[in-house]
Amino acid sequence: MTKEEKTAAIAELHEELTGASFFYLADSSTLSVEKVNKLRRLCYQKGITMKVAKNTLIRKALENEPESKGYTGLFDILHGPTTILISENPKAPALLIDEFRKTEARPLLKAAYIDSALFIGDEQLKPLTKLKSRDEMIGEIIGLLQSPAKRIASQLTATGTKIAGIVKTLEERG
Repeated sequence: MTKEEKTAAIAELHEELTGASFFYLADSSTLSVEKVNKLRRLCYQKGITMKVAKNTLIRKALENEPESKGYTGLFDILHGPTTILISENPKAPALLIDEFRKTEARPLLKAAYIDSALFIGDEQLKPLTKLKSRDEMIGEIIGLLQSPAKRIASQLTATGTKIAGIVKTLEERG
């Protein structure tokens, strides 16, 4: 790779990784070409961008970012082959890896970057599959907010019916 090619690759990685709120770093070494192609097809079907990059290029793409972004925690795991999975859904890559590993031993999760939070190590895969998407969380919050209003409305309706019944009974007696 020439110096110009490296600079272009670093700039591309920088744009992709810093522009993504969610990305995963995995080890897919030992997978045959056929299995890697199968993984790529699954990624494409699920809207996940998959690419393989050299660790030094990934590091250079992220090292000039502010400390507050939290990328420095990733530098320790940048060794061996690294596959990058980028998605708009925080748990989609975790679900994909989990599904793929039902028949294969890899990819192994090295790390996941979720909105500046780092999840390091393959043991983090199961918790990541249980993450709720933004839409799921909004739905739950709306449901929780609507619940008390529904109860109040039903009680008001029930109370109104009771009052009407009492008034009718009093009217009939009177």
